Amino acid sequence: MKGKIVGIGEVLWDELPDGRKIGGAPANFAYHVTQFGFDGVAVSAVGKDASGVEMLRELEAKKMGVLMPEVDYPTGSVAIKVDAAGVPEYDIRTDAAWDHIPFTDSIGQLAAEAKAVCFGSLAQRSAESRATIMRFLDSVPAANNPLIVFDINLRQNFYSREVVESSLDRCNILKINDEELAVVSEMFRLPEGEACAALIDRFDLDKLILTCGTDGSYVYSGGVVSFQPTPVVEVADTVGAGDSFTASFVAALLRGDTVTRAHEVAARTSAYVCTRFGAMPELPGHITAR
Repeated sequence: MKGKIVGIGEVLWDELPDGRKIGGAPANFAYHVTQFGFDGVAVSAVGKDASGVEMLRELEAKKMGVLMPEVDYPTGSVAIKVDAAGVPEYDIRTDAAWDHIPFTDSIGQLAAEAKAVCFGSLAQRSAESRATIMRFLDSVPAANNPLIVFDINLRQNFYSREVVESSLDRCNILKINDEELAVVSEMFRLPEGEACAALIDRFDLDKLILTCGTDGSYVYSGGVVSFQPTPVVEVADTVGAGDSFTASFVAALLRGDTVTRAHEVAARTSAYVCTRFGAMPELPGHITAR
């Protein structure tokens, strides 16, 4: 399948109750699109430390593309506490390697080949990485007809109206959850009960994905709304479930599935990820098969 599918932003170690696992939304996204047969590439930065060496080794073992320059800052990590329902609480370390992603010639070349890009707000907490992400997005040729996905991922206080607005200006697909929608609605003074339609209109979005946890998910596309109930599963943890949703939805669209079918695939994929510990479980064939 032609074209690169890129996740750009943070990469870090998820320090979970049962041990340390690789995480970071862009890396999770790239890994899962790779499982659907696409050429997924994670773009970030790692430190010149043992954690960075191990990070690169483990990511490359997952058969995904990795473009992560070494920089003079520690490889990122996040302490995660998981409650009885499997819902995570994050404590994200500051001034990590992924706060200093440089724009290199290799990253520029990757932008020229990108068919889809997923990015969020978290890695834009620093001026350096934000500049790289914006430059990357602006370097993707319009002729590629790319899917540009802003998976907003509001974390702690690491976002601002400026970051959210400039990101919405550059994306054609917004992925947001119900709690984030409330924050964004207040941020932009959106009309109550019509926030999704207002965002689509204001930022000329092709699609908006709204996830509501156990209450299901919605995809707004071309004036049509698709709804999928959240499958009932035994939850191990929900870390990375949203990233797998985004990845599988994008992969299904790129292979030619309808929006409704892509939505079904995404709901099923994210539910499966919830049954496994960590953000990057191997997906079974019945999930990735067309």
